[in-house]
Amino acid sequence: MAKIPSLLSIRSLSTKVLLLGAIITFLITLYTFSSPYSFRISNWSSIFSQERQRSPCTPEEWSSGRWVYSPTSDLVNLTRPEQALSLAGFEGCAADREYHWHLGTDHEELWDRFPKVSSYRWLPSSKCDVHPLNGAAMVKDMVANGGWLLLGDSITENHFFSLSCLLYPHVRATPNYTENPYFDRAWQQHLYLSPSSPIISELVMPEGFSIENTPLVSFRRVDLLLNGTELDTIYHSPAFSLEPTELDSQDLGSQYTKAESVFGDEAFWSLSPSEYMATLLDSPPDANYGTLVVSTAGHWTTGTLRAFYDEDAGEDAGYGIHNVLAFFKVAMRAWAGEVQDAITEYHKNGGRRPKQVVVRAYLPGHENCHNIFEPTQTITPWVNKWYNWPWIQDFNTEFQELLSSSEFPDIHFLPIERPGRLRPDAHASGDCLHLISGTGVIEGWSHYIWHFVTRELKQKDISHR
Repeated sequence: MAKIPSLLSIRSLSTKVLLLGAIITFLITLYTFSSPYSFRISNWSSIFSQERQRSPCTPEEWSSGRWVYSPTSDLVNLTRPEQALSLAGFEGCAADREYHWHLGTDHEELWDRFPKVSSYRWLPSSKCDVHPLNGAAMVKDMVANGGWLLLGDSITENHFFSLSCLLYPHVRATPNYTENPYFDRAWQQHLYLSPSSPIISELVMPEGFSIENTPLVSFRRVDLLLNGTELDTIYHSPAFSLEPTELDSQDLGSQYTKAESVFGDEAFWSLSPSEYMATLLDSPPDANYGTLVVSTAGHWTTGTLRAFYDEDAGEDAGYGIHNVLAFFKVAMRAWAGEVQDAITEYHKNGGRRPKQVVVRAYLPGHENCHNIFEPTQTITPWVNKWYNWPWIQDFNTEFQELLSSSEFPDIHFLPIERPGRLRPDAHASGDCLHLISGTGVIEGWSHYIWHFVTRELKQKDISHR
């Protein structure tokens, strides 16, 4: 006959089970709140949404994608210049300086590149969560949270023109180069909110914002980010010294003598940070910028900085380009310090508007570009040593390493040049450096920068709270 356990023994077993469970729960809780790798109360939301804890799309993830053929028109060839707009998905372009050159339609003998050159789109890594590029949405964000101040050389002017197309018909441009062709290439160019924009009633305008007088986007020609006097001062300062070359080291008595000026006769355009940082940090109605977008490297050559030219170094060594790179490293540290100090002082003095700087990696040109009619799968190795193009990546690397320091929390380097490195077909008609608006290369810069300042930086702010 089976023995039936007594009620007392059942209760005793239940008590032991409950006691064991309580001990296990206590130990787990103790570990959870003592381990440096465990969740804190403030992090419980990550249990339900781990996606919030990761970046929606880092610059590296954006750049690790590929070009995909995605035609937007059934047009088989270009017969009129204005057709380039529809092929690119533009309603029009507000800026008019070198209009047809920017759109790639200034030389009819090169129209055979269309429509293919405008038929590719960049597909970033599958890890990326990026909103579609939308001009109206960009305008709304620029009005509410601050526009863009673009500083750089003629490649950055390419960027400005492309933005004037992306944001059209919501913006108007000044100056009018059609009516005033005497304005030179370094003249300030602005995009203002167009009073006829269909989204005017939807905009949230900051106090003092003026449709007529407050720029959304501005471009200034600033090749070197520092002015000539500042660069000469750095050149002659103890902060910069040249390492002796192998040739110099053979003569122990040799010593490098600095020139009177670091510059030669080659023209360049530049400004002091003290001038353009005041513009960035200004308030409506004169300014409403949130983001300073800079890019530099193309004019850091032994032609511009003639004091570093070394004939004996030879073509393979860029005639002394390593000396320019060494100077660049010191100069950009001085630049970053001055820019960061200005932003820090702005906030100390009560400035509450978001202010940030993004440095877009510089894009070199391509060899034989006008004989290539589609994207490449890999970056093409250099055959020749044209300009400083083979060393541009070294300049980008130095700048990125410098800005990775916690010394410069409001300055961010964006290594997003790879999509452009894969598009030798996307260059303007006159050379193999400048780019056609509407091919997706420059528009990709705008797309990612917009994403970065509206989502990546906000995500960082949340994670640091």
